[in-house]
Amino acid sequence: MPEEALSLEELALRYLTSLPAEERVAKQQEVNKFVLWYGKGRSVSHITPTELETYAQWTAAATGDVNKKLEPVRSLLQYARKEKLLKTSLAPHLRIKQAHGKGSGPRKQKQAQVTLTANDHAELKAQLAALEEERVRVAEEMRVAAADKDFRENAPLHAARERAAHIEARMNDIQTSLATGIVVDTEAQPETLAAKLGSRVSLVDVATGGKHSYTLGTKNEANPANGKISIDSPLGKAVLNQHEGDVVKVVAPAGEILYQIEKIE
Repeated sequence: MPEEALSLEELALRYLTSLPAEERVAKQQEVNKFVLWYGKGRSVSHITPTELETYAQWTAAATGDVNKKLEPVRSLLQYARKEKLLKTSLAPHLRIKQAHGKGSGPRKQKQAQVTLTANDHAELKAQLAALEEERVRVAEEMRVAAADKDFRENAPLHAARERAAHIEARMNDIQTSLATGIVVDTEAQPETLAAKLGSRVSLVDVATGGKHSYTLGTKNEANPANGKISIDSPLGKAVLNQHEGDVVKVVAPAGEILYQIEKIE
């Protein structure tokens, strides 16, 4: 099946069935949680590093044993890369960002402004509707499981409660994006030679002569493996609103990189 057509649910099934029975049982719950959180029907090729970092932070907030919870998902991503279902390795992005600064108490972070295209907005609403349906099903599972009065050994009830918590958290994330996001009409943007949302930009590395081509998208659309970068990424910010022939500077861990914009489409 082509990478673009493979859903995350199908990837999880393929991965789990490749495992020995004992290992499959040990990893199935965490893999299924990730699939539910991300969206069962979403394409494998749409997984982004930013979403993986968000999932890791989200998991850390729900449990103290983070590495144990994330290891099955890392294995899933490593399997996808090995089977050439992903063009780049995404497993390293499933990590916890370290907090900086003094003080032991939690700090409120300023809500980042989210830019959405009309397609982004529609997809988020579809995900929200699917999660609402899933929430109803999980609530019924909890009701049935709760009929067993022995709560100490009631694994189905505990699993349903965890799924319910993940669903609520994901729904909150989506609702926040829908409520605070700015919807940009790419068709309505002025026609200009400047790079804008939706532009295809051809770049030349000034130092090496290497050529690269990217499409500028929103954070939700970003997929570097498929040549689509976010306008909020370092390179996206550098290129946005610049013109053909301009030289832009990107600060990378290895130092500054200069690119000349060869063509904008």
